[in-house]
Amino acid sequence: MLSGKTIMITGASSGIGAATARVLAAEGAAVVLMARRGELLRKVAADITAAGGRAAVSEGDVASSADVERAVGTALDTFGSLDAAFNNAGWGTAGTPLHLMDDADFDRTIDVNVRGVWNCLRHQVRVMMAQPSGGSIVNTGSTAGSFATGAGAPYVAAKHAVTGLTKAAAAEYGGDNIRVNVLMVGSTRTELLVEAMRRVPQMEENAVSRAIQKRLADPEEIAQAVAWLCSDRSSFVTGAVVPVDGGCSAV
Repeated sequence: MLSGKTIMITGASSGIGAATARVLAAEGAAVVLMARRGELLRKVAADITAAGGRAAVSEGDVASSADVERAVGTALDTFGSLDAAFNNAGWGTAGTPLHLMDDADFDRTIDVNVRGVWNCLRHQVRVMMAQPSGGSIVNTGSTAGSFATGAGAPYVAAKHAVTGLTKAAAAEYGGDNIRVNVLMVGSTRTELLVEAMRRVPQMEENAVSRAIQKRLADPEEIAQAVAWLCSDRSSFVTGAVVPVDGGCSAV
């Protein structure tokens, strides 16, 4: 269980982030929700508090260091600590060949997925280093962080970078009792993927064909893995790439 822990979640307005917020709160954590879409964030927070949980909202963009710092401050000011974090915000394009992709699409993909994780790590680590208990950080990676998935070259490159950031941070801060892990997430029925499948109809077949389980994940299935990694149940796990991919990486 996660009673007594404060956990920051980015990309919390929908999909994996929102599902994780609900799961963590149900296990007793106080959750700090960050995303750009404030109205949706507030709805998720309201659902959590109506169910008896504790939630605070910090609207912002992970590509902005100042926005991330404010979210970390919200955790401290509202709940008094930051014990774990789920750096989940992501963005990408699919179906556009590399040579036809706009600079703006490349820049946004790198900004959200790489700079966003970078911003989160440095602000979260500073707080966790000052706590005797340290902390646990979980980054959202992807099967695209291990091989080309057809999700678009910038996204594949970005998720490879997230894996690298995770391993480097785990090595640097293990002595401070901070664990850092990355989830290798398989195709999950999120708003981002559903929109991509609408634009590229063959994407769903491609997404499930490699997986052993031959289906998309539900966001809550990813959330359960996050809950384990944020808890003391995973106390000897750090620097790990944890597959939650329906067996996609096994074949």
